[in-house]
Amino acid sequence: MLSVLLTIKNMSYSDFKTIDQAVSTLELTVEDIPHFFGHIVPIEPSKKLTETLDETLDLAANISTEKARSELIITPVLLEIRRRFQNKIGYFSGNKFNVDESKGLTGACDFLLSASSNQSLVTAPVLTLVEAKDNDIRIGLGQCIAQMVAAQIFNARKGLNQTVVYGAVSTGTNWKFIMLENQRVKIDLTEYFITQLNKILGILAEPFRIYFEE
Repeated sequence: MLSVLLTIKNMSYSDFKTIDQAVSTLELTVEDIPHFFGHIVPIEPSKKLTETLDETLDLAANISTEKARSELIITPVLLEIRRRFQNKIGYFSGNKFNVDESKGLTGACDFLLSASSNQSLVTAPVLTLVEAKDNDIRIGLGQCIAQMVAAQIFNARKGLNQTVVYGAVSTGTNWKFIMLENQRVKIDLTEYFITQLNKILGILAEPFRIYFEE
């Protein structure tokens, strides 16, 4: 038992390589749901985002590195969500998010969006996004689930009755979305492409729309 505990203690988000590993280690249940986010109202991109992606999509494809996809595609999309809510959303990239070492919920998150304009501290995470490694969405799903559990724990410690956390894994051009409600992980089997940008924006905005309306 000691060796198992030590193994978990030394883990970090990036060590959650598969959905099965995340679900079993963190004692979750998982449900695959086709078109789970299909009901969400699409949001048309602004002229600014459209012009930005017209310039950066081909450039990111030609550079073909994770860093390029992150900077040239994912970041502009996330900043569009921030602008839509009048910059009331905190945007964090590569920040440490050490929540529970005993569960392996430590390390840096690729992206966190919080329902607060405070950029000095991570507050009330609502959405966590993992940049897919090796251009493979599946590789990032376990890590994303682990970070969503961490966000859920973080919110509870802050006294927030926010048991639902949203997550996404993206290669920049491909996007997959997840929702964690209590101990149940709901994975949308539908994969969205950057050509469906209005749907991607609608799903990314949904947790903040709910949060601010409440």
